[in-house]
Amino acid sequence: MSRVRIPRAIAVLVLIAVAALAFRVGYIAVAKLDEPRLGDAIYYNAQAISLAEGRGFEVNGEATAEHPPLTALYLAPVTWLWRQVDAGADAVLVQRLAIAVVGAAVVFAIGLVGRRVGGDRVGYVAAVIAALNPNLWVNDALIMSEALATLAVAIAILLAYRLGRDPNWANAAWLGVACGLAALVRSELLLLVPLMVVPTIWFARAESVQQRLRLMVVSLAATVVAVTPWIVPNLVRFDKPVLFSTNDGLTLCGANLDPVYYGSGTGLWALDCAFLERPPGDKSVQSNHLRHRAVEYVEDHLTRVPVVVAARVARVWSAWDPAAMARYNEDEGREYVVSWLGVIAFWVMAPFAVWGAVLLRRRRVALTPLLAQVVMVTLTAALVYGLIRFRVPAEITLVVLTAVAIDQLLPVAGRSQKAGGATPEPVPAVTRGDA
Repeated sequence: MSRVRIPRAIAVLVLIAVAALAFRVGYIAVAKLDEPRLGDAIYYNAQAISLAEGRGFEVNGEATAEHPPLTALYLAPVTWLWRQVDAGADAVLVQRLAIAVVGAAVVFAIGLVGRRVGGDRVGYVAAVIAALNPNLWVNDALIMSEALATLAVAIAILLAYRLGRDPNWANAAWLGVACGLAALVRSELLLLVPLMVVPTIWFARAESVQQRLRLMVVSLAATVVAVTPWIVPNLVRFDKPVLFSTNDGLTLCGANLDPVYYGSGTGLWALDCAFLERPPGDKSVQSNHLRHRAVEYVEDHLTRVPVVVAARVARVWSAWDPAAMARYNEDEGREYVVSWLGVIAFWVMAPFAVWGAVLLRRRRVALTPLLAQVVMVTLTAALVYGLIRFRVPAEITLVVLTAVAIDQLLPVAGRSQKAGGATPEPVPAVTRGDA
């Protein structure tokens, strides 16, 4: 039997990912062993236990869809296994470790994105930066959706580059499925379809406008197929229409209140709506009520909306009052010092990332799959509220572009493009001004 040979570049990325996993496990061992569940972790922990016990998506016997399902579905098997060893356990530690594994996979995937756009050495540098970036590893010790969302986006970016290079029905379908699965981790990631998929197909090496339109239809249909197993049951089991989540009402209500429209909390989110009286009915009825309250508040404060939107965007990009964000993050399990390390890392990488984008543009490497993440994060913050954890899709872009810039500073002899590394993705001749 012939042995399967793993490419050297893949082997190196695997080693970096394993080291990243060891770092994350160490962080959990030092800082998270006795930390209680905070914020959304309370839901994901409880929902994974409910699934492990065969009760489905419910809380206290009531149907729920507080968040999209994939994070809880991922955690359910390890929760079930752990509860076979320790019956009745809350499984918090094993769930943290399961998320850390996803974080290591993120490091590997970001390395693959770097390799795709700049060659082997860019991939190595990107993976190392991802392994050390506090804005990534701080999420990998929390029982929340950010790590899985980052992995889903990284995979979608890789598939977008594949589609851009080889625009066929299969690649369009796979990209659509990836975007659908990403939306089943965090619903706002459905924005990948208009912001990344559509322009990627439009600027791909397609023979005609009709072919591009057909590929868009295929990709969109694949996205719909991917999300249908979650959306269709939601439309049946709730009194009011529910697509991805019954949490949108609380989210919008908490983002449109006096404490986050005026004063030091402008642009953030407040928990006040969680304590408001709600009409009788299931989760969908209550969410619908809170959504209407949010719309009414916005209509009554239209002149303030531009200021609030600007504050949200400034906060998500660490451009305004990062100390307040660091304090806010503590309520979700992110240490104050670690949050500040993340701010410093962002400020250091941002200028390198801009330079990296310029370098890729000069090399005629497509930027759409990467820059789409920046647009998506900005739009999400503007429409909802500004938290650093909403920035995780753009952290991929930041890391990869920084790696491109650092690679340019390293000796030419080892530069991937000069030394037989992976071939970067060129911008097709029909780009017509693609970003």
